[in-house]
Amino acid sequence: MDAQFWDDRYSSHDQLFSGAPNGVLVTEVTDLPPGRALDVGCGEGADACWLAEHGWQVTAVDVSRVALERAASRAEDVTPDVSWTRADLTATAPSAGAFDLVSVQYFPLPHQPDHAALRGLLDAVAPGGTLLVASHDLADLPLDNEQGIDPSQYYQPHEIAELLDDSWTVLVDETRPRTSPAPEGTRHTHDTVLRARRPR
Repeated sequence: MDAQFWDDRYSSHDQLFSGAPNGVLVTEVTDLPPGRALDVGCGEGADACWLAEHGWQVTAVDVSRVALERAASRAEDVTPDVSWTRADLTATAPSAGAFDLVSVQYFPLPHQPDHAALRGLLDAVAPGGTLLVASHDLADLPLDNEQGIDPSQYYQPHEIAELLDDSWTVLVDETRPRTSPAPEGTRHTHDTVLRARRPR
């Protein structure tokens, strides 16, 4: 699932995703005061645009050039507070302590023995900031999917919760029904969600 994989996937559709912000993001972030946000794996930019429209200064990161160009084009003249950034956050950590919100929505972060990429994302949360992670419930995902991807090879929200030290406050760690219809051709009926606050 490298840059070429994602460029090819985005190029195969005029629009890969719905264009609406993820329901978990809207539900969990609406009550937070705006600040600096990191949108991990921003794709076509719906979450980043929603955050910017609600007063956040957003760094939207994706490994796909195609996705970022599409996102920036659609957001032109609408969201001045989004910085569209091409980077591989599985290999290069974001700035430490720089973000009041680190949003990781359905981002395939592969397991690593030293948890280096995950720890980079955790370290990016500023003191008092929020980590928000959402994923599809594994029970909804077939192991024999068309991309040949085994979802169990990637961090799930509950696994991340177990890796947080005692200084973090876990506010949400649950599986719950999706607030929006499943993407066409899938049976994603439930999300797994982690929301945690870093100490000040």
